[in-house]
Amino acid sequence: MSSMLLTDDRLYALLKRCDEDLAATVREAGCLCCGGVLHSARYRRKPRGLLLENARQEHWRASFCCAVDLCRKRATPPSLRFLGRRVYLATAVVLASVMRCGATPIRIRRLEELIGVSRRTVQRWQHWWRCLLPRSAFWRSASTSLREPVVTADLPRSLWDRFNGDAEQRLQSLIRFLSPLTGGTRI
Repeated sequence: MSSMLLTDDRLYALLKRCDEDLAATVREAGCLCCGGVLHSARYRRKPRGLLLENARQEHWRASFCCAVDLCRKRATPPSLRFLGRRVYLATAVVLASVMRCGATPIRIRRLEELIGVSRRTVQRWQHWWRCLLPRSAFWRSASTSLREPVVTADLPRSLWDRFNGDAEQRLQSLIRFLSPLTGGTRI
């Protein structure tokens, strides 16, 4: 199930369109500090975790800069494709970590084949999910919005289980839940 989502070009295209919508909303709102017009200040990303045909394309992260000379504040909208400064795509981080909850050597080998992620990298992601994320200010605030409490020892699987729908809908919901971690502006 999860490995099929990792290879779904349709999902990546949908998340890209969602990112474009989030970026348009931030740009239309203007600068949060002075209300000035925001100009594009996008930057190139070289994400890992893509299929070969998508990996050859250029990937840009939306970001804006205030046009007012004395302000020049940056506004980076949330993203559903990129999880903060991580090199791997958000889908790869979430799905590999969810798969890792029931990891077998075969699953880890499959992840290596699909997206080139090593066992050590997945272990670092697990540490982030179980140790660093629960201590963050974001988590203390956002976890209260969930219907049922999340068992931090079972993250991200216990968070995944809080969302409804099929695997693709759950993935989108979970990434949208985490999106405030990805940019400077909360939507």
